[in-house]
Amino acid sequence: MLNLPKNVWILTACQSLFMSLSVFMVFIAGIIGSELSPTKSLSTLPVATIVVGTALSVIPVIRLMSIFGRKKIFLSSCIYSIALIGLCIFSISNEIFFLFSFSCFCLGATVATMMQFRFAAIESVSSEQRPSATAVVLLGGLISAFLGTEIATIGKNFFETDFVGSFLLLAILFIVAFLLMTLFEPAAKFKQQVDKSKRSLSAIIQQGSFVVAVSAATTGYVVMSFIMTATPVSMHVMDGHSLHHTKLVLQSHVIAMFLPSLFTAYIVKYIGLTKMMLLGVLLFFSSVLIAFVSHALINYWWSLVLLGLGWNFLFIGGTNLLPSSYNESEKFKAQSINDFLIFGFQAFAALSAGWFVFNFSWEVVLLSVIPLLLLQLVVLLWWLITKNNS
Repeated sequence: MLNLPKNVWILTACQSLFMSLSVFMVFIAGIIGSELSPTKSLSTLPVATIVVGTALSVIPVIRLMSIFGRKKIFLSSCIYSIALIGLCIFSISNEIFFLFSFSCFCLGATVATMMQFRFAAIESVSSEQRPSATAVVLLGGLISAFLGTEIATIGKNFFETDFVGSFLLLAILFIVAFLLMTLFEPAAKFKQQVDKSKRSLSAIIQQGSFVVAVSAATTGYVVMSFIMTATPVSMHVMDGHSLHHTKLVLQSHVIAMFLPSLFTAYIVKYIGLTKMMLLGVLLFFSSVLIAFVSHALINYWWSLVLLGLGWNFLFIGGTNLLPSSYNESEKFKAQSINDFLIFGFQAFAALSAGWFVFNFSWEVVLLSVIPLLLLQLVVLLWWLITKNNS
């Protein structure tokens, strides 16, 4: 891993800074929402709108990169994000809930841009180094687990209005990201190749490998997002756990999401992609069971750690399986529809999380993901049997 080119390490550092936005928002946006929203069921709307914004921005962001290049869009995203952070500060200072939610929605484009870091890393290395490059970039998420939550708590009381100082610290992270990204050297080989593809999109998505890859990554994101979005509200707002304990649980969850990337390649080598994804589903079931038993801190902690591990196995598994469903000339359309489906369904999960937890209960949030997990279990078992018989 240490012999990877400079680009990969720049992207890893920027990944940690950009993803701090996601961790930051998941941690405090629901809490801010519960204070500003006209009804408690809308508390997680700001978190949900980020995911909606991400889903709607994925294809436009990739299109812009194909026209202007990755570096210009990465740099522009930093400036864009800083401006929107300023709008967030204005919104919470003046207690304008829907303007705050709109600001969060627009920040979804920042997350969509960040999701292209993994592809930019792949384009910067040889084919033999791609697994290592992907793993290293994703490990940037480990740093964000601490950065995002720490700046939220450190800056909370800087000013009269809670969390204004937190957003100012967040803006500083994007200034640093901008400076780092000026050192990035885009790969000359990244080109728009959609016109060279001979197969239709429908032909690509009808393949078993595409269906399994997208369903695994989507299930991982939907279940993770649904439970994670509801967790700070359930823990801090409804159950009265301290902000410190809520931060600890969220930090541990994000670490569990990205730390396994250090040894995921070895798991794939010894048990294969499909079995690793099956293990991810079983971890999700365990997460739901532990959280269902009790609202104690230790249950929240274990549940969110297992949730992070399950996400890693499903998302990494789906990401590695996806390239087997398309040729090099088809990567633009395949990657676009893959990310659009993932974040589109994740948006629905994030939007409904607050409504479920306030109008029903934490237990209903947990039980509602079981049908999706059972469906994914069936899909993976079918794929495992199919591959073994072929």
